Amino acid sequence: MIAEHGSIAAAGRALGMSYRRAWMLVEAMNTGFGRPVVEAQTGGRAGGGARLSDFGTDVVRRYRAVEAAAEAAAAPFLGRLGQVEDT
Repeated sequence: MIAEHGSIAAAGRALGMSYRRAWMLVEAMNTGFGRPVVEAQTGGRAGGGARLSDFGTDVVRRYRAVEAAAEAAAAPFLGRLGQVEDT
């Protein structure tokens, strides 16, 4: 959402969370990875904001690939859950 909205505050609002929670999650990712996932953009006429670093863009791309692979792998099993009869 940061990539889409260009700010931590707007991304937090889009996800239904406070700026503080969104900021803390960004800080946790930046610290946990040992390098910036999200970078601050300096203010100016349009104001400051935030953007994904090149590394952050790669992290999101890889995460989405893992997410898609997990969903595809789980689909046959999840589909069968609706077919389970009461015993």
